[in-house]
Amino acid sequence: MEAQGVRTAQLRIGDQIEAWHRGRLFHRGRVTDVVPHLELFWILDARTGTRKLLDPEALEIRHVEPPAVPGAPVKPATQMPEAQPKPLATA
Repeated sequence: MEAQGVRTAQLRIGDQIEAWHRGRLFHRGRVTDVVPHLELFWILDARTGTRKLLDPEALEIRHVEPPAVPGAPVKPATQMPEAQPKPLATA
């Protein structure tokens, strides 16, 4: 039985994915190679740093946001308009 999630044909090199099986996270990483007509793809595993061939028939593949880059500037949080201080009235 095929697992639900992203199909191999929907993956692109550089995509960040997670591979789940029975509600447990098995792999997370960046797609390094895709062979859609064979339903095969490889990732660079974020935990081990090794290249892994994943079986999309046995795993649920999900796209995820790429991890934050160390040293990258962080965007400040924006405030809701009603939470911003009101200017002082001058007399």
